[in-house]
Amino acid sequence: MTKTFKVAVLPGDGIGPEVVEEAINVLGVIEELEDVKFSFEYGRLGGCAIDEDGTPLPEQTVEICKAADAVLLGAVGGPKWDNNPGHLRPETGLLGIRKALGLYANLRPAFVLDCMAADSSLKEEVVKGVDLMVIRELTGGLYFGEKKRYEDEQGEVASDEMIYHEYEVERIVRRAFEVARLRNKELVSVDKANVLESSRLWRKVVDRLIPEYPDVECRHQLVDSCAMELIRNPKQFDTMVTENMFGDILSDEASMLTGSIGMLPSASLADGNFGLYEPVHGSAPDIAGKGIANPSATILSAGMLMKYSLGLERAANNLEKAVHNVINSGVRTGDITKNREEAVGTKAMSGAIINELRKVYAEQA
Repeated sequence: MTKTFKVAVLPGDGIGPEVVEEAINVLGVIEELEDVKFSFEYGRLGGCAIDEDGTPLPEQTVEICKAADAVLLGAVGGPKWDNNPGHLRPETGLLGIRKALGLYANLRPAFVLDCMAADSSLKEEVVKGVDLMVIRELTGGLYFGEKKRYEDEQGEVASDEMIYHEYEVERIVRRAFEVARLRNKELVSVDKANVLESSRLWRKVVDRLIPEYPDVECRHQLVDSCAMELIRNPKQFDTMVTENMFGDILSDEASMLTGSIGMLPSASLADGNFGLYEPVHGSAPDIAGKGIANPSATILSAGMLMKYSLGLERAANNLEKAVHNVINSGVRTGDITKNREEAVGTKAMSGAIINELRKVYAEQA
């Protein structure tokens, strides 16, 4: 019997609807090649929801997502809403959906294809072959602690409280070990245990869990050292796990190794197999509607959705291979080519990926 998966689709703002449409087209081909069925239900999030519903996160969208096996998101935001009050900002909807769905683990891969190594701002020999994953705790730490502003005898004072509970550390570290098992079985836990009490708790929990994953090699690294080594020798890293703020910074640093943020997918995972998947890039309102956006990051996000939420690992791996083959063959959108005259549009890029995907499956038949 053909298995059916329910996917909530949040196209979002700017180029979001365009790139999501191409990812849906790719999943339609996966239906044929894998004998599965995807049932899509659409919702609004971000600026489009503010315009239509008066809120960046309608309750109906939350319910659609909770009823699904996974969520595919385009992008949110844009200058149109920059002057709105905080509760009517598109980004508020994104934070709200993460909280409502219990998405505590953010997975951000960064990879450099050989043909794109020269496009990085670092030396080609430094970045060629980079393939790493940053796993960021998403719902705790400094960003969610109590924030204060007050006056004392010396003037204005500001404070941000950083709190981590043992269970929060344990669940993100366990998820990191599981992801490392799907990769090269190497895990780096990043903290600031020489200074921060929260990091000393973090390291204690990691040490307690290490014996439960004897097949994964795990080591500790201080965040300042890690940031330096990401630039000096990024190929030493495979999978790393860290708290919220460190992960925010390190994942953005890692993304810049690749030459283009338009290539990178991401996943935000809850307990079990549920997750929300989105490209790392923003809504790019300046090119929205022009048919030139790179759909690769959203298509690869759909691949992560299949791997981590639906258990379709072969489909995910084949899709990733197809995307890489297309780019290595020279088919590029404008953001990843120096020759703009040869750049293809959104639909042509997606079509090339679909054709290559069929070839990958045919070779396995």
